[in-house]
Amino acid sequence: MPFSAWLGPDDRNWLKAGARTALSGPAFYVALSLMSTGALARAADMPPGAAMLATALIWAGPGQVLFFGALAAKAAPAAIALAVSLSSVRLLPMCLSVLPMLRGPRTRRWVLALAAHFIAVTVWTESLRRLPDMKREGRMPFFFGFALTCVALTTLASGLGYWLTAAIPGPLAAGLMTLSPFYFLAATARAARDGADWLAIGAGVVLAPLAEATVGGDFDLPLVALLGGGGAWLVGFYARKAAA
Repeated sequence: MPFSAWLGPDDRNWLKAGARTALSGPAFYVALSLMSTGALARAADMPPGAAMLATALIWAGPGQVLFFGALAAKAAPAAIALAVSLSSVRLLPMCLSVLPMLRGPRTRRWVLALAAHFIAVTVWTESLRRLPDMKREGRMPFFFGFALTCVALTTLASGLGYWLTAAIPGPLAAGLMTLSPFYFLAATARAARDGADWLAIGAGVVLAPLAEATVGGDFDLPLVALLGGGGAWLVGFYARKAAA
């Protein structure tokens, strides 16, 4: 049975809308930023298919960097799996903020688990920006249309990066890796709706380098989300309560 048979006409329209939104810019930003993972795969003496498969299965950039770096260092498979898994802990706050918006009265848990796989910086920022203004029944197909388009384009970019390794200078490859965080900051700022949102952004900018220096790259984002985002939410909550 083809995939389209599982979707109604409205679902297909939302799916296409998500794909169009991704192709309007975000999918290209994340594809360019992760093109250098192909170079990492080549440096680890892995075939081009490994670079593309890692993008589809691991998805988040830091996890791919850890994966290929550990392979190049000849680390044990169990250690590699543990390192990649721990690198995904930082995405937990993003999942907790997006999945409730996707869940409907009849949404199955395995669908939510599948959706969680695609939640990384770009998908998260666009979800927070666009999903609240959509009908709930359109959110899930839009999300998958957006996320699958990002993954597909980035998977192709990883393979292209593998073959272009010799042609891409080191500084250019490093510059491409910075596109994703800059896009994340710009998209988050564009989605800010009140003072608490701006306070959370400012707290993240200040706390992120401190958390990276103190707790490392696996738990820095959860800590920043808890302290910066949680603190900003409390400030906004009490400000609204005082104004009521």
